[in-house]
Amino acid sequence: MIGLILIGAVFLALLELNKNSVLGWVLALIALVVFFFLRRGVLADRAWYVKGLGWVALIAVLTAVLAFTQGPFLRRPAVEGKNPVVTEIVTVEQGQLTGLTTADGAAEVYAGIPYAKPPVGDLRWREPQDPEPWEGVLAADHFAPMSMQPSNGAIYGSLADIIGYHDYKITTKDNFRDMMSEDSLYLNIWRPAGEVKNAPVLVYIHGGSLMTGQPWYADYSGEGLARGGVVVVNMGYRLGVFGFYADPELAAESPNGTTGNYGLLDQIKALEWVRRNIAAFGGDPDNVTVAGESAGSACVTALCTSPLAKGLFRRAIGESSTTTAPQPTHSYRSLEEAYATGAATREKFGAKTIEELRSIPAEKLVSATNQNHHITVDGYVLTESPYESYRKGVHNEETIFHGYNLTESALFTLFDNANLKNYEKKVRSYFGEYADQVLALYPAETDAQAKAQWIDIYSAVFFNHGHYCWTRQALANNEPVYEYFFTKSNRRLGGNHGGEEVYFYGNVPDGSKLYDDSDRALGKTMHAYFRNFIATGDPNGDGLPVWNAVIDPGRIFELGDTVEETDERWIALYAILDAMQGWEDR
Repeated sequence: MIGLILIGAVFLALLELNKNSVLGWVLALIALVVFFFLRRGVLADRAWYVKGLGWVALIAVLTAVLAFTQGPFLRRPAVEGKNPVVTEIVTVEQGQLTGLTTADGAAEVYAGIPYAKPPVGDLRWREPQDPEPWEGVLAADHFAPMSMQPSNGAIYGSLADIIGYHDYKITTKDNFRDMMSEDSLYLNIWRPAGEVKNAPVLVYIHGGSLMTGQPWYADYSGEGLARGGVVVVNMGYRLGVFGFYADPELAAESPNGTTGNYGLLDQIKALEWVRRNIAAFGGDPDNVTVAGESAGSACVTALCTSPLAKGLFRRAIGESSTTTAPQPTHSYRSLEEAYATGAATREKFGAKTIEELRSIPAEKLVSATNQNHHITVDGYVLTESPYESYRKGVHNEETIFHGYNLTESALFTLFDNANLKNYEKKVRSYFGEYADQVLALYPAETDAQAKAQWIDIYSAVFFNHGHYCWTRQALANNEPVYEYFFTKSNRRLGGNHGGEEVYFYGNVPDGSKLYDDSDRALGKTMHAYFRNFIATGDPNGDGLPVWNAVIDPGRIFELGDTVEETDERWIALYAILDAMQGWEDR
């Protein structure tokens, strides 16, 4: 009986984590009940091996139920709840469309608007093309499928919610799988309800290492900003091998000689669509801020120095990543490296030509994503590295709002933690001739100390140093810059990577026990800073602690239990990283 209870509990837990349909639960319970009675009746007096076969059969049946009753593939609705109110018709270049009004009537959402032709077939690995017009009125009431990306399955996602986000809910409402498609070049718009004119506009680029991600995630939903008078846009863009594969043959066939930056080209295409159409939603096309988090922020820094993005936005917001260091540590590579991995990708699939590679199904090709997810200097989207452009004073934005969190790397080192035995080896492996200096700055005498020091070092190397570079570049170019340091702890992400977004975007949930009153108070403050910057280029406003533009790059503005200017804590390590990477002052 105990064995049956344990097996039943394990499989029922797996059904929940795997987001199986109600049918799966019903079939699993039937199988468990049938086996219970068979074990007490038919199998009661049978030989041990017959009983053993019975157990094997039960596990086989439950495994089949787990595999074949996964939830259906569905598109996410723009607004949750039954029978949301449809908006008035909006007219854009391609035709007419309607969206949905949020339950409180404060905002409107328009989801799944095409901003380019589907990049499929012969358009795979080509510059995005203008979207086709449509007949009738488009019901923009569901988010489009996410871009093609590797999937570890629903169980992995559920465990990430439990272990990383501490934010898992048992419910039947999520017993489905999100749709995924190569046809994903659609954007979503949130705007204040009612009459809106010349509102500030935020265009957001989601993160995910340029390999994963989707536009509908609740933390950066545009609802919070829309309620505060901002028109918010985000988009799907090509990821991984579909967005960042590079090949000389592709460069040769391109009228612009470009390859390797298709995801960036998608983002620029979306910004161009916003420029031409956002006034129809009450947005001011001359008051656009581009923002991103993680790899999305890395894209923002690339767009800030792309000649193709000039004039498409005024201000830039970057959260927890840049490509501004002399040698960016992620999301960026040289064209030579891009060509090398492109050649390896061809070899992997046995494709002698680009046409053969284009004929490979997306579901198979996506396996090459891990080798092809980096921005590169292609001579068209980027004519040189962002570091080189900033050194020359070349940039598209007029002011910058950016920063990073207290423990950026904690989740990334979760399964590769340092301890006293491996700590020095890790430091020496990365820093080489500079290792002794780093070990002197960050000594470790216990396992706990080694773990904490490695998180600190890893955070500075892969996230924080790039922001320090960006601030100094802005100062050298006489550009106003506001840099934050997010340190708030909570029962969810806290100061880990991505933990700041729910505060900035005005989406701290009222009823969640993962946040307390201090989080909600900080959320109001951070959201006000964010909203003010988007509107005017200055985060300050009535009732807010004064946030001065940076004068000394050794000072930073803390957002946490205290909201005030403080010392930059990694300055000594940044000096070592500068030396390693060849930083040169203007």
